[in-house]
Amino acid sequence: MNLLVTGGAGFIGSNFIKHFFSLYPEAKIINLDKLTYAGRLENLKEIEKNKNYKFIKGDICDKKAVEKASKNVDVIINFAAESHVDRSITGPEQFIKTDIFGTFVLLEEARKKDLEFIQISTDEVYGSIEKGLFSEESPLMPSSPYSASKAGADRLVFSYFKTYGLDVKITRSSNNFGPNQFPEKLIPLFITNLLEGKKVPVYGDGKNVRDWIFVEDNCAAVVKVMEKGKKGETYNVGGGTEKTNLEITEFILKELNKEKEMIEFVEDRKGHDKRYALECDKIKALGFKSEHSFEQALKETVSWYKENSWWWKPLKKN
Repeated sequence: MNLLVTGGAGFIGSNFIKHFFSLYPEAKIINLDKLTYAGRLENLKEIEKNKNYKFIKGDICDKKAVEKASKNVDVIINFAAESHVDRSITGPEQFIKTDIFGTFVLLEEARKKDLEFIQISTDEVYGSIEKGLFSEESPLMPSSPYSASKAGADRLVFSYFKTYGLDVKITRSSNNFGPNQFPEKLIPLFITNLLEGKKVPVYGDGKNVRDWIFVEDNCAAVVKVMEKGKKGETYNVGGGTEKTNLEITEFILKELNKEKEMIEFVEDRKGHDKRYALECDKIKALGFKSEHSFEQALKETVSWYKENSWWWKPLKKN
C-alpha cells in the first residue's frame, strides 16, 4: 500500500507515520509537509532513513506540489491543517486557505486519480454540548474560525462522495496529547512552563471539559477506518476520558511536584466552548478501542517532555 500523508511532520501526522510503519513495514509513505512553525522533521528521526519513506516539502494549496507528491499512491490521508484555536481568532485567513482550499486541492487530485481519501477532522466542528454526546449525525455548529474551517472542509469532502462517488472517509477525534506536540497546546504548554519555573495560564474558571485521547490510540483508529471503514462515512474517535482543564492542570502539577500557586487564571478565550463529548459506537464497531489509560499516557507524556528539552526549548524561544 502506498500512502500520501499530508502534514506528516506535525504532531498527529508524524505519530501516524511511525505507527503505520510499525504495522506495515513494507508500505510506502510519502510525507508532504509545508514545514510551518508546527511541522518538524525531528519528529520523524526514527524513520528518516527508511527506504520506504520519502519527504517532500510542499504546500497542500500548491496544485503542482500535490500532483507531484500523489504519483503512484493509493490513499491520501489529510492531516495538514492550521489547528490552533487562539491563532485562528487573531488571524483566521490562513486557516481558511489551508483547511478549506488546501483540502479542495487534495480532493481534486484524488478525484482525477480515483484515490481513497481520508480527512482527519476534529470534535470541535460540533460546537459545545452541555449534556449527552455528539454522534456523527449531530449538526455542525463550530464556534471558532478554526473549527469552522474544519467543518467546511468536512462538508466539502462529503460532497465529493455524493457528487463524484469518491471513496472518502472522515475521522473526528477528541483532544489528542502525547510526545512531539507543539508547546502551544494545553498539555505541552503547561508541562514545559512548569519545567521552566513559569506559571500556567488557565482560561476562565478552568471548568471547560474536553475528552482526551492519547495520540497513538487516535492513529490506531485512523488505521481501522482505512482497513474497515465504509465509503462516505464519518467516524467519531474519543478517548472516553472527560476532564476539566483544571483537572488536567492539577494532574500535571502533581506529576512535577508543583504547588497550586503555579496556576494563573486568565481572561477566557473568545467563543470558548464549554464541553466536547463524543459517542463512538461506529468506530468501536470496526474493532477499535483505546489501548492506553489516560493517567498512564499522561505520565508518559510528562516524562517525555522532561527527557527531551532539546526538542521543545528552541520552540519556546520563537
